[in-house]
Amino acid sequence: MADKQISLPAKLINGGIAGLIGVTCVFPIDLAKTRLQNQQNGQRMYTSLSDCLIKTIRSEGYFGMYRGAAVNLTLVTPEKAIKLAANDFFRHHLSKDGKKLTLLREMLAGCGAGTCQVIVTTPMEMLKIQLQDAGRIAAQKKLMAAQAQLSSSPAAAAAEPAVETRTTATQITRELLRSKGIAGLYKGLGATLLRDVPFSIVYFPLFANLNKLGQKDPNVKAPFYVSFLSGCVAGSTAAVAVNPCDVIKTRLQSLQRGVNEDTYSGILDCTKKIWQREGPTAFFKGAYCRALVIAPLFGIAQVVYFIGIADFLLDMLPKHRA
Repeated sequence: MADKQISLPAKLINGGIAGLIGVTCVFPIDLAKTRLQNQQNGQRMYTSLSDCLIKTIRSEGYFGMYRGAAVNLTLVTPEKAIKLAANDFFRHHLSKDGKKLTLLREMLAGCGAGTCQVIVTTPMEMLKIQLQDAGRIAAQKKLMAAQAQLSSSPAAAAAEPAVETRTTATQITRELLRSKGIAGLYKGLGATLLRDVPFSIVYFPLFANLNKLGQKDPNVKAPFYVSFLSGCVAGSTAAVAVNPCDVIKTRLQSLQRGVNEDTYSGILDCTKKIWQREGPTAFFKGAYCRALVIAPLFGIAQVVYFIGIADFLLDMLPKHRA
């Protein structure tokens, strides 16, 4: 397919709409992924994706599965818009006279897109992780307290458990800015780059080449279902490939820990402790959850982006003004 020249506002709107739709559909799975990744050897609350979601609904209600969703929905628009628009920007400037990009140049374009998006991704993930994991930590503390009461005094077990104090993204942001400045919101920036840059290097070239397989004519767009499937396959493949980096990023960005859980001083320290204390398989915790999140998220994103909803909306504006 010849690259269609789309205006920057249209690219941003398309990317934003795609992000909003995708996040709304898959957020509960993303919450389960965060909680499964943050579990360390010791008191484990969840055994699988389904177990995590069932226990979350029982203890926190249906909307407990959407803790942190407001942060994602607020920031995913600029995040996805920057990612998709930046990839198009770099692809356009790396192409020579409209010729087909080489694989290396496609990877460089993806690298540029991944680097640009961390401006928004890092603080978004930082805040989201605190809200998503708060329920796991609270549930773990309640369970430990109940076990302690049963072992010490059966009568004490009947006492009403402590009520979890829920914090908001605004409260967390204010505290981080007060105590650490803007750097507090960018904790884990290195780990985010380590995840997002390789992800984009894998994802964008793979998507572009898979999408081309569904084109009957190089000058005609592939059918929407081809873009959707290409986005799903490319997204899930890239997600699993960089999952070890995602585990490290999640651990580093978590400000609170459960009982007897490790703390980390940096990427190397986190990698070493996970390898030594949990084994190499720990780097793939939540990998299937991440694949389930990323596949439809990027499938939906590419369909919306390539259909070009914003193009239609922007084309209608002059008519309304008239």
